[in-house]
Amino acid sequence: MTTSVAAGAPTSQRRIAFATIIGTTIEWYDFFIYATSAGLVFAQLFFQPAGKEIALLLSFATVGISFLFRPLGAFLAGHFGDVVGRRAMLVTTLVLMGAATTLIGVLPTYAQVGIAAPIFLLLLRILQGLSAGGEWGGAVLMAVEHAPANRRGRAGAWPQLGVPLGFLLASGMTALMTGVISRGDAYLQWGWRVPFLVSVILIVVGFLIRRSVSESPVFTEIARRGKQANLPIVTLFRRHWHLVLLAALVFVGNGTLGYMTTGGFLNSYAISVQHLDTTSVLVAAVFAAAVWFFSTLLAGYLADTIGRRNTFLIGFALQAVIVFPVFWLVDAGGIAGLYVALLLISIGLGLTYGPLAAWYAEIFPASIRFSGVSITYAIGAVLGGAFAPMIAQMLLGATGTTAAVSVYLLVATLLGAGATLCLRDRSGIPLGPDHEAEQASGATVFGASAPATALAGTR
Repeated sequence: MTTSVAAGAPTSQRRIAFATIIGTTIEWYDFFIYATSAGLVFAQLFFQPAGKEIALLLSFATVGISFLFRPLGAFLAGHFGDVVGRRAMLVTTLVLMGAATTLIGVLPTYAQVGIAAPIFLLLLRILQGLSAGGEWGGAVLMAVEHAPANRRGRAGAWPQLGVPLGFLLASGMTALMTGVISRGDAYLQWGWRVPFLVSVILIVVGFLIRRSVSESPVFTEIARRGKQANLPIVTLFRRHWHLVLLAALVFVGNGTLGYMTTGGFLNSYAISVQHLDTTSVLVAAVFAAAVWFFSTLLAGYLADTIGRRNTFLIGFALQAVIVFPVFWLVDAGGIAGLYVALLLISIGLGLTYGPLAAWYAEIFPASIRFSGVSITYAIGAVLGGAFAPMIAQMLLGATGTTAAVSVYLLVATLLGAGATLCLRDRSGIPLGPDHEAEQASGATVFGASAPATALAGTR
């Protein structure tokens, strides 16, 4: 028996990396363009009769409600990803996301069709949530399962880079529209639609690229043997529910802070409370996405040198230090303070996001891995990112100070760090179906560690 499923050739790995990062970028551009617009225009266009403050809360609530459907998307994609294959789910989720995003771009507003407008907006956001819930697991497994054992951290960081790139594109496109279409109410009337309609072009490109990649070698071997799990989700929760919970809490520590920026709260706070220029704030968000990109890439390399767990702990330590100063900087420093705040946030986010793909892939057995990583990620997103902007807005409104928001972020960061300490670093463990027993044991510090052969890998 082989010790591990062989990694693909270098050319194949580069193609996989390119396909996963392009596809994930497009998926998250679509997801973030909604969150950006929610903080800028949706309150006025779809929820105006509720009054300014409540309308903004409702707008942020639609960002969060979609997260409640991400676990369903993860359940569906996880099941079929473990039974049918990783690649098919990548293509399906991409098309679903693109269709929902494009349709948002042609929606009538409340002034045109009344209550039907926010209802249709919410339904399309739910479709985005379903797609986002299923896409991530397929992308990271295609990258990590194709990679050699000593490069999984770097390989897993590639699809992760699609998230800051998607945020960069979403913020950049919105900044372009608000900057160019500045006369009168042109942006509010029709300019906001353009970033959504652009998605139809991106989706065609992503579809063609993702169709060109080969299936994961791990799933190919599982399918060749006819060893697909009949009910992977049932097996996951019966035998590994504790891993799902702990790994989800790790992501909570990242996602809660992350959605202060990607969820639109910090943009809205800087514009509405500190009265900074809208386009300048969006350009600052582009800067933040660029820093997040490079810190995520760095984290992938660190994960292969000092380990996944150590990289996370460094990132969480930085997050804990900066959750209070970032708001002080925005309050006192204007647009320059916003840049410094976003720089600090983005470094911490990258260090607690880059290693996530490799670590998640290494703690779940091969036959239920798609279900494991997808559902865990989706649950972490619900607990951490889903309503973070809305909760932050409520805390700000109730207390009149960002200190309450900082405490909220600190608690989430400490939860993530605590869960990280409960999990073992599994760098190098074989990912193929020959090692299911080894993969199924020793992932937490509470039980016996996996056999030494499991951690030897094929470096």
